[in-house]
Amino acid sequence: MKQGPYRADQVGSLLRSELIKKARLQKEAGVINTEQLRDIENEEINRIVKKQQEIGLKAVTDGEFRRAWWHFDFLEGLDGVEGYQTESGIQFHNIKTKAHGIKVNGKLDFTNHPMIDDYRFLQRIAGGYTAKMTIPSPNMLFFRGKLEESVYQDLDEFHHDVAQAYKKAIQAFYDAGCRYLQLDDTAWSVFFSEQGHEQIKAFGQEPDELRQSFADTINQALDGRPEDLTVTMHICRGNFRSTWVASGGYEAAAETIFDGLNLDGLFLEFDDERSGSFEPLRYVKRKDLQIVLGLITSKFAELENPDEIKRRIEEASHYVDLNQLCLSPQCGFASTEEGNLLTEEEQWAKLRHVVEIAEDIWN
Repeated sequence: MKQGPYRADQVGSLLRSELIKKARLQKEAGVINTEQLRDIENEEINRIVKKQQEIGLKAVTDGEFRRAWWHFDFLEGLDGVEGYQTESGIQFHNIKTKAHGIKVNGKLDFTNHPMIDDYRFLQRIAGGYTAKMTIPSPNMLFFRGKLEESVYQDLDEFHHDVAQAYKKAIQAFYDAGCRYLQLDDTAWSVFFSEQGHEQIKAFGQEPDELRQSFADTINQALDGRPEDLTVTMHICRGNFRSTWVASGGYEAAAETIFDGLNLDGLFLEFDDERSGSFEPLRYVKRKDLQIVLGLITSKFAELENPDEIKRRIEEASHYVDLNQLCLSPQCGFASTEEGNLLTEEEQWAKLRHVVEIAEDIWN
């Protein structure tokens, strides 16, 4: 049996607790060591897993509590990738992240990774619940990584090596017990607007070619995966301190995303007008593809009107059968350790809201 996506699901990241934030600062100052920091992380992950179970979620995550970034921490663990200090952070709407980046300075591969042990811990404490692992999509290495020309002069070779490294990563998580893996991807958002198309061309690429390259890389990474492993993708337009980067509906890349990726499910942002209409869902041809509608925002505390959410799900069901639809927040609550602008209790209220609405619809 496949595990997930569930009628009520979540993207993955959760607001870092005050204990975690304090412990990170203490580790940085040399007050505690790595082992002591991990003990604190373990205690806090235990606590938030129990909270997710109490709320009624069937898939639980570690909240990405051991990470500073949703993507860089994983990517830096790949062979051939190194983190470095950039001159400036990533520009969001009226705000920038702290300065950090990654560069590809060697041939890409996957041999060992600390997040394998992170997953094993989550699975041990998950009990009878599904332990869901989240990692950045292979496209994020192209989208956010600085490629040193001395290593990769041929982009086809680069995409091939990325796919093979991810194939090994996926198998490693599976061997560790993972049966529900999510790839997080902001790279697709570059296709959703004319501004994004101009950025692609300025980079020396053509939108149609790059879009197909993204799809091919993902499908090559997934080729031959175990039949009982669920792999989904979360497509995002940016999430930092309750703000965003990109706008535009799915239309320009809809056929590729909905009918060209060999995934089991798609987590899609639909929490505001920046995401466009449900009409691109007409490209969903497969009956075994689950569409998780991100109709509950993780950016702000106010709870959405349940009747309005139900109305929007009914609208989406005009394009995709109701039995293929699920509900979640549009993104995580803390794509970076800084987190969005709401409290932990408000976060739990949002997730409880997802569960209650889903139970009303599908039960």
